[in-house]
Amino acid sequence: MRRPPVPPPPSTPPTPPFDAPAARRLRLALQMGPEHVAYGMQVSYGLPYITSDHVIAWERGIMAPGKNELTALAGVLWCAPCELIGRPRTLREHRAARGLSAEDVARAVGLELLVYVRMEESGEWRGTERQSAILAEVLELSLADLMTLTGLDGRLAGLLRGAVTTRWQAYVRPVNKMVPLNRRLLESTLQELHRHYQGQMAATLTWGAGGSAAVEASRAGRDFLDRIVEHFWERVGSGGPNTP
Repeated sequence: MRRPPVPPPPSTPPTPPFDAPAARRLRLALQMGPEHVAYGMQVSYGLPYITSDHVIAWERGIMAPGKNELTALAGVLWCAPCELIGRPRTLREHRAARGLSAEDVARAVGLELLVYVRMEESGEWRGTERQSAILAEVLELSLADLMTLTGLDGRLAGLLRGAVTTRWQAYVRPVNKMVPLNRRLLESTLQELHRHYQGQMAATLTWGAGGSAAVEASRAGRDFLDRIVEHFWERVGSGGPNTP
């Protein structure tokens, strides 16, 4: 006699992204050690298994607290749980932030559940242009978020680095093809980024090849290039409208 198939376990709601630096900052502001936080969660919130090692791992980003642990941690740190939730980065985190199930999103964008889940697991969205538009609406994604999820950040970073290190005018058209922004806004943004970076490079030449000031200016220039996409979105406003 054949046994009936075992039903799959209920899906566990995804945990919102945890803001590890915020947790550490709040703890230090209260002049508490990890052991004090753990003790508070044990005694006041009935979580006897929590140790200082858990708190340290959360703050280092090695682990993330579950829903009940997040609530308890917020209580011990005298803050609202939302203050410990970071900005969503992955497709799964964006979905969790909206309180949606994988089935909800897959149905909305017109994908088979397994196909959508594989995209979440790989960390890259591979839907069509129409499906991407629906995804952005369902998850309330900015243009910057959507580009990150589609894996276009790397290409954008390459174009922006070229714009600030050479002639920014030559990169207006290729950047505009990737990022549908107001052309005037885009031009002023690239020009401002170019001016900022070139100013740092000019400072290294002015101070000479050696010296702490020149080294610091050179390091600042490298950091600026490393975070060029972040600087770009800060200047245009994440997900700015495509106005004529």
